[in-house]
Amino acid sequence: MTSQKLYEILSKYAESQGIRLNKDKPFVMDILQGLLTNEARYGYRSCPCRLAWGVKEKDADIICPCVYRDPDIKDYGSCFCGLYVSVAWNEGEIEHRRVPERRPKEKRVM
Repeated sequence: MTSQKLYEILSKYAESQGIRLNKDKPFVMDILQGLLTNEARYGYRSCPCRLAWGVKEKDADIICPCVYRDPDIKDYGSCFCGLYVSVAWNEGEIEHRRVPERRPKEKRVM
């Protein structure tokens, strides 16, 4: 799969969820390439913004879209990576703040 094809798929998916992909397309394409790299490396699309264990069961919470996406968007308008965002975030109607890491320390690769 190409980054462009993944972009088309995830754009439609995001809209079906009432959210969007970040309007900064070059940034999004970098994230998508990271997802595809991780899929080739591990067999699943783990979040490219976090270190993965390389074990699907240990990384289940960070397989995109991660389990932290919805609470991040609810609280900050954007997920941790900045891939998925609210419409208001994309339109500049809410402040773009740094999203803190929600993944518990014991689940992170050190």
